[in-house]
Amino acid sequence: MKRKRDFTVTLLVSTYNKPDYLRQTLLSVARQTVLPDEVVVADDGSTDETRQLIDDMRSIVPVPIQHVWHPDTGFRLSEIRNKAIAAAKGEYIIQIDGDVVLERHFLADHLDVAEPGAFVCGSRLLLTPRYTQKVLGDGMKVKSGFSSKFDHMLNNLRIGWLRRYMAPRFAKGQPDRLRGCNMAFWKSDLIAVNGYNEDMASWGGEDIEIAWRLIYCGVQKKMLKFGGVMYHLYHPEASRDKVSMHNEIIDAVKRERSARCLNGLDKHLQ
Repeated sequence: MKRKRDFTVTLLVSTYNKPDYLRQTLLSVARQTVLPDEVVVADDGSTDETRQLIDDMRSIVPVPIQHVWHPDTGFRLSEIRNKAIAAAKGEYIIQIDGDVVLERHFLADHLDVAEPGAFVCGSRLLLTPRYTQKVLGDGMKVKSGFSSKFDHMLNNLRIGWLRRYMAPRFAKGQPDRLRGCNMAFWKSDLIAVNGYNEDMASWGGEDIEIAWRLIYCGVQKKMLKFGGVMYHLYHPEASRDKVSMHNEIIDAVKRERSARCLNGLDKHLQ
């Protein structure tokens, strides 16, 4: 039985210069059995091709789309996510990347485990390069798990009672076990910890760092398993050249049990 939703929901989609990928993401949003109240695209400096794609998709996606953009001065995912969070009208924010395809029950499954005092981390299913090109080239829907890693195939399952049972139990005591491309938070909790740490100005670890701060703020971590199915379109991984610096920031958060960062969301709030 579906629970009545008495809060507003924003779907936050991060992107950078992948309009063909973003198109598939937004098409999968339009196919959802439960829609968000709005989509906010957090655009880390894409060219005008992405803006045009978003304009075209407004006639297809049946909810408002906000396009939050800043100039391209290098990788600034934490900053553009903070700007998008500040612009979000929803009380609950479901965060994905603009290079995924959502199974049609994705949002419904997230809302099934949403509760005050908790943030949610989901999983992904990696698509092979060949199948990704079929999706991008032919516009075909993802119908099954063509994963590049066999151990990810379980991420393709939807079992409602098991999803609700496992949410507070799976990976308990493992805050580092998460994927920033599939997370959900209450906006009020993000404000309390001052959002993403903009000192993390390269790829990697920004999702882990905010998860630790949420936990130190008293927000419980829940895992979305057996639901919230997401297919990640293949692309080469980003550079990891500053991961060690980010790990030092994460280590400091854990050592000091910090719930709030200094360089974060507050400067974007009005």
